[in-house]
Amino acid sequence: MKVAVIQLAYDDAEPLATRRERAADLVRAQRGHDLVILPELWGPTGFDYSRWEASAEPLDGPTIAALSAAATEIEALVHCGSIVERLTEPGVEGRTLCNTSLVASPTGELVAVYRKIHRFGFGAGEPKLMEAGDQIVTVGLPTTGHTAALSTCYDLRFPELYRRQVDAGADVFLIPAAWPMPRVEHWRVLARARAIENQCVVITCNTAGTHGGYQMGGASAVISAKGEVLAEAGPAQEVLSVDIDLGEIGQWRANFPVLADRRL
Repeated sequence: MKVAVIQLAYDDAEPLATRRERAADLVRAQRGHDLVILPELWGPTGFDYSRWEASAEPLDGPTIAALSAAATEIEALVHCGSIVERLTEPGVEGRTLCNTSLVASPTGELVAVYRKIHRFGFGAGEPKLMEAGDQIVTVGLPTTGHTAALSTCYDLRFPELYRRQVDAGADVFLIPAAWPMPRVEHWRVLARARAIENQCVVITCNTAGTHGGYQMGGASAVISAKGEVLAEAGPAQEVLSVDIDLGEIGQWRANFPVLADRRL
């Protein structure tokens, strides 16, 4: 499977419509890849909470429309990163926004919707403004027989989520993020840990640049089921192109059957 990880860089000055067009152009430039992934909240930004209400959109809004068209054009599965979704009705906490990841099929259909379970902000930001998701979401990787599970940024700190994803049949984790530079070493270590402990391929896609006063950490990566870093981006905008042998996952699990020895 050939994967393109688009580590998009941006700042507060770029209009959302311009950034959306730029992201779609970057996706279209990845023809020949089987899977393309974008970061978390690359449109409305991850830390400028004041923009979220105005930039919220439904699942059939302009972001998924633009990226679904690009997915169709290059015939690839496209993880669109995440948007601020405007819910059709308030959730259990009375909020009408969610941090929602979307995946478009090679024919442009919306095939996976994941609403972020663990909201970051310690009472501000996401917990104050957004509903939490409560569903494990997976998506089949076309023609491979393998299954990817979706999570987002802060989710990475909660290993029990990934165990549940494994139990749901996942052997690849797709993790977009808006992870800041001061904690980028946590990002690196936790991503490798999730790969090692679950014997899963981990594909992370972070943002670059500075927004809302925060410098983003970059360091998007593709990590094998053995925990080997196959590719890692620097701190600036970059596209990683990586060929992954998904057959190695089953071989590794058979040769070193950690998951079979679970007792709890």
